Amino acid sequence: MHAILKRCLFAAPLWILVTAAQAHLAPGDTPPDFLGNTRAEDAVHLSDMHGKVVVVTFWASWCHYCQEELPSLAGIQKLVSPEQLQVVAVNRDDRDTFLKLDHYLAKKTPSLIRTFDPGPVGKAYQIHGIPNTFLIDRDGKVAYVYVGYSDDMLDSIASDINSLLAKPAQTVASPSS
Repeated sequence: MHAILKRCLFAAPLWILVTAAQAHLAPGDTPPDFLGNTRAEDAVHLSDMHGKVVVVTFWASWCHYCQEELPSLAGIQKLVSPEQLQVVAVNRDDRDTFLKLDHYLAKKTPSLIRTFDPGPVGKAYQIHGIPNTFLIDRDGKVAYVYVGYSDDMLDSIASDINSLLAKPAQTVASPSS
């Protein structure tokens, strides 16, 4: 009896640790509001984009797949008005690297909001690898999550963005008095 109890007591914390390590934001979840600071140190908040479809992608300079994904997302952003869609690219490099990259990216991807995250935003979004892309619906809920990137995924990403753009924001009926 004591051996079974000992195994359960040992296994429970291990199970919690493994479960926590695999936890991630999923469709239907409300994502964290803060998305980092811009080059000008302006804070970017998801709540300021309520009513838009928002693409939040986490990337770094050393990530080859990220460098393929960003121009594709910038191309999608160009096709859709910023009143309907906003792409936010959250950089995971150190601040100096971000500042150097941002100057270059401002020319290459001017339609994207680019922020810097030294760690807290990625931790809040439960990022364990990059690129990691979240499609947020007009009501501020996670609708789709993409981990990694390939050219084959672009059609799915574009299709999912289009489906979100086609849906209006949910309106909450005011209570009758």
